[in-house]
Amino acid sequence: MTFLLNSHNVFDYLTAHGLSNPSEQTISKIEPLEAKNFNLLLTFADGHKLLVKQERHNQEGKAAGEFLSEWRVQEFLHKFPELENLRPWIPEVLHFDGDNSIMVFRYLDDYRDLMDFYAKENTYPTEIPAAIGTLLGTIHRYTFNRQDYQDFFCTETDNLTTDQVHPLIHGLERIGPEIFGLVPADGLKFFALYQRYDSLGQAIAQLGSAFTPCCVTHNDLKLNNILLHTDWEHESTSIVRLIDWERCCWGDPAFDLGTLIASYLQIWLSSLVISKSLSIEESLRLAMTPLEQIQPSIAVLTKAYFDTFAEIVEYRPDFLRSVVQFAGFGLIQRIQAMIEYEKSFGNAGIAMLQVAKTLLCRPEQSMPTIFGAASAQLIQKSTIPI
Repeated sequence: MTFLLNSHNVFDYLTAHGLSNPSEQTISKIEPLEAKNFNLLLTFADGHKLLVKQERHNQEGKAAGEFLSEWRVQEFLHKFPELENLRPWIPEVLHFDGDNSIMVFRYLDDYRDLMDFYAKENTYPTEIPAAIGTLLGTIHRYTFNRQDYQDFFCTETDNLTTDQVHPLIHGLERIGPEIFGLVPADGLKFFALYQRYDSLGQAIAQLGSAFTPCCVTHNDLKLNNILLHTDWEHESTSIVRLIDWERCCWGDPAFDLGTLIASYLQIWLSSLVISKSLSIEESLRLAMTPLEQIQPSIAVLTKAYFDTFAEIVEYRPDFLRSVVQFAGFGLIQRIQAMIEYEKSFGNAGIAMLQVAKTLLCRPEQSMPTIFGAASAQLIQKSTIPI
């Protein structure tokens, strides 16, 4: 029978595994954190904190096994010491219990959620996306076209993580009558619109065919999975960290960069003024957070990535085009999540679908819209052989 963590037995569990001692129990604080997994934040008398996570289990007592990929990243860095300099950008795992799907992390108390930073501060300093682009480009460049690294991620029979493109394409291509029992009425609007746009389905299918795994990818990059140092303006190193590596695999770097750009675009799209009296175009133009406010961050992010990983352009001259299409694909993923978890697809979702369609079907024409005035420079850099 699976052991299930709770606030009453967590200290006994940590003590049994040498991560705590009984004397600390009376002088510590336990805080449940809202997340898709069961998370407990423990604060000890000396100030240090541990984050204890357990995957949710289904009625049969089984977990999805996503923590295994998170742990594989730790094993990967251990097996290949030449990548040790990547460790400061990745969470420190102190303990992994595969049988019970439990992980214990050293909590990063001096970092905060980047999406939370943007939401509360309502400011978009370009130093932050520059650091993210450099970090992401470094990870991709260090692991690019390394057969030994690929073997590590692809030959393990227990590595269940695959790319995110083909499963979604397969699901959209096979929409049948059973969808009426699975999706709320509002959600059916999305599938009706999707099937109306033949060019959208064709663009996604072509993107799936062009998917090119060639390096280690995070595979779930969004602003919620990036931590920002609380004193980032004065921190000289590691002002950002990437967390939640549960979907990490040998993948396509354009997917990582594209879905991260989609996460920035969602700031704009989630601030739309929605009204029956406004057209979609008017809603996009009247957003509380205008696209023009986000554009510099997207442009700096992308430029820093290319400055760090220039080789990718020689290997794939159409890389920037794929990035823009994956940004559209990331918005489709967000719509799917809205339907699944929020049970809704209203005018905001329709606006997001319109933007996603444009990015997927007309990527070159979309570049000035996404990157702003810097698009010409980025396009030129991405098409000139190095």
